[in-house]
Amino acid sequence: MDIAAAEKFAQQWVEAWNAHDLEAVLSHFTEDAEFSSPVAARLLPETQGVLRGKQAIRGYWALGLEKIPDLHFEVIHVYTGLSTIVINYRNHTGALVNEVLQLNNHGLVERGAGTYLADELRG
Repeated sequence: MDIAAAEKFAQQWVEAWNAHDLEAVLSHFTEDAEFSSPVAARLLPETQGVLRGKQAIRGYWALGLEKIPDLHFEVIHVYTGLSTIVINYRNHTGALVNEVLQLNNHGLVERGAGTYLADELRG
């Protein structure tokens, strides 16, 4: 993924999240995308933290927005690989988080993971 495309993706991602526009965020995901997160494991223990398919991801993120109405992200760094983008951001609590996203040949996310500092997860 080239740098300009990665930066554009991250900008669209943060704008969609800060607008609480789930459909805009999900527009970057394949229908059968998979997303994992230790927060998902906490909120939806039956998933064991792994959400399979856009509908499951939508449900998790909708729950998150419901529980955290002041959710807001600030992009700190954008990392890019061949087909991977990592968005390092600060969330509404000031915690640093990374979103690690693997894209397919069409530039859509097929696999993603929310990753957190260990100290934040202990909290």
